Amino acid sequence: MKYILVTGGVISGIGKGVIASSIGTILKHCGLHVTSIKIDPYINIDAGTFSPFEHGEVFVLNDGGEVDLDLGNYERFLDVTLHRDNNITTGKIYQQVIECERRGDYLGKTVQVVPHITDAIQDWVENVAKIPVTEDGKEPEVCIIELGGTIGDIEGMPFVEAFRQFQFRVSHDSFCVVHVSLVPQPKSTGESKTKPTQASVKELRGSGLSPDLIVCRSEMPIIEEVKKKISNFCHVICIHDCTSTFRVPLMLDEQGLIQFFSERLQLSIATPRPKKFMWKWRDLADRHDNVRKVVEIALVGKYTQLEDAYASVSKALQHSALCVNRRLILSYIEATSLEEATKVENPVKYHQAWQILCRAGGVLVPGGFGKRGMEGKIAAVNWCRTTKKPFLGVCLGLQAAVIEFTRNVMNWKDANSTEINPDTPYPVVIDMPEHNQGQMGGTMRLGKRTTIFHGESTLKKLYGNVSSVDERHRHRYEVNPQYVDQIEAAGLRFVGRDDTGARMEIMELPADTHPYFVAVQYHPEYISRPLKPSPPYLGLVLAAAGKLQMYLNNTMSSNTTSDDGENSDDDLVGMLRRNISSVSLSGASAPATPPHYLTVKSEPKLLEVAHNES
Repeated sequence: MKYILVTGGVISGIGKGVIASSIGTILKHCGLHVTSIKIDPYINIDAGTFSPFEHGEVFVLNDGGEVDLDLGNYERFLDVTLHRDNNITTGKIYQQVIECERRGDYLGKTVQVVPHITDAIQDWVENVAKIPVTEDGKEPEVCIIELGGTIGDIEGMPFVEAFRQFQFRVSHDSFCVVHVSLVPQPKSTGESKTKPTQASVKELRGSGLSPDLIVCRSEMPIIEEVKKKISNFCHVICIHDCTSTFRVPLMLDEQGLIQFFSERLQLSIATPRPKKFMWKWRDLADRHDNVRKVVEIALVGKYTQLEDAYASVSKALQHSALCVNRRLILSYIEATSLEEATKVENPVKYHQAWQILCRAGGVLVPGGFGKRGMEGKIAAVNWCRTTKKPFLGVCLGLQAAVIEFTRNVMNWKDANSTEINPDTPYPVVIDMPEHNQGQMGGTMRLGKRTTIFHGESTLKKLYGNVSSVDERHRHRYEVNPQYVDQIEAAGLRFVGRDDTGARMEIMELPADTHPYFVAVQYHPEYISRPLKPSPPYLGLVLAAAGKLQMYLNNTMSSNTTSDDGENSDDDLVGMLRRNISSVSLSGASAPATPPHYLTVKSEPKLLEVAHNES
């Protein structure tokens, strides 16, 4: 087993996750089995109770693990299925050690950070690194470990010490350190400053770890003289801001990353590399940069002040737009801005929000929780339903759609969710029986669950006419089964249910009454891939681009090219069908970080502590 530790310096949020994932992607293209571990030094057991304003979205794994959003990047880059233990937190380590102490495993010894905490960290890494993460069930050969935060943080010191010891626990050619550091370029001079990186490397070395590779992050390309100055420490690779993260693995490859790791870790990598090495990555990057037609999607949510709160959602939309040959313009709308109260308090903000909603080609209401903004989401759903605007609801979005329909079509004016109004006379959305009201963490319906289709539907066709699908869930509330028959009699169809038939998973309006009005209780964005876009999101983008029926009818030719040299819509829809059914980036999915041109349109608002529940 080979271990690659990725650390960060100068500032956090510098892109360690993208660098780590890109390294794994390149090694996977070389034929190696790669796994990833993310270390978060916070004391929380997991990310389940975080406010989206703190760390962005909570990413959910197949086994129900609620983890840092970086693990979503790993899954998308590497096309692997990670487990909850691939996310290590200080809370998990201390919990494990304390449980061992309570059982008497330490035989009365004084339990200390060294050796007990550091040993627990090393044992955890070694054990998790061996867990298969691919469908073939093979044990990984390379484990990439990202240490969150920056070197010098007090929270990360036990982990740094653990890896200082770990480098001697494994052989020298089985462990290396990649240090990602910022090289600031003040606009006043335009000169690249290396002092912060030098100080960061000094701090790392003072902790007992020496970097084998320094990745310099900068806004603009770094000149060779500066690179040589830093290379006095070790091998240096420079990654500047680029048009999309599809370019990052290519930039690493061009700077000799494969040769470096092959020599440093004694990896068995065939040389020379094939001519088409990573050609699908290059194709994705070129297609991303050259696409001209646009599709605008309005996202109506509660946490729109922070893009990372909807990281997987924006990535899923980007995957779909790219495959449909569209440049995504994602416009964020704060849900409260659509409410009547805002019209009175701030009419400019109100009208601007509605203007964005009206001009968008499609509307998405994603997951969330709580009362704030719920009426704005319902208003957006009502507008989509009555104007036949393509609509996709996810998790809370489905619940908002059901509430809107029962209020305005069935005339149940006070219909609501018991989460919003426990005393509503029409509780069309209720909490699930297993929900523990006294504890928040880990009590939701989590992880991969099966949804069975009932009858024909648009979404079933988008999934390839399968009888059932497995998707990831994260919610406490569901449609009240007591009202399902009445709602369906009024025209709203529940075309997907769980394996018991009691839980409503997919809701649609018939295709002859609305071009695309779909909502799902699960979170399809979690398993979207660049060349395997999530069908619900794909349907929204296709409908917004006016190509949904063409895609479903499959009446187009797959070998035409438009006069302007750009692939025609017919050609791309045909290509998309082939991608969804067969293409898999040679075992690795492309990175899915939101591109720089995504537009964010939201108003500042007060932060609020949230439990980040759907």
